Amino acid sequence: MSASLLEIQLPNLAALPAAATQVRNVIQRQSATIVCFEGEMGAGKTTFIKALCESLGVPAADVSSPTFALVNEYRDARNQPIYHFDFYRLDSPDEAERIGALEYFDSGYLCLIEWPSRIEPLLPSNRLLIRLTVTGDESRELKITN
Repeated sequence: MSASLLEIQLPNLAALPAAATQVRNVIQRQSATIVCFEGEMGAGKTTFIKALCESLGVPAADVSSPTFALVNEYRDARNQPIYHFDFYRLDSPDEAERIGALEYFDSGYLCLIEWPSRIEPLLPSNRLLIRLTVTGDESRELKITN
């Protein structure tokens, strides 16, 4: 059974930096390297990942959706890689295996994964799940479980 580690109400986009800092702290406390992001299309997964990466020292201009590339690599403040995946366009976990997803997951570096349900069989059990739920035009609820 998964335990809820943190719930955050985001009333608007201005709340993103503070929420990203809270999430970064949970990731660091849990020593998590695999962080999965679930939420409907338009819930703000990429927008939140951008704020999270900024809190880790990645220049905002460097962060973009890897929808077509499948994976983007960023560098944090310590020059460590952060891998950002978007598996929305995949039809099967085999496609993720072919791009080397398992090697990324085993690297020990932070992997931020959008649409993880598309590759569920490949995901390690030791991971965090962040679910973004739309609660209004700009408002969201963020819940982290492990």
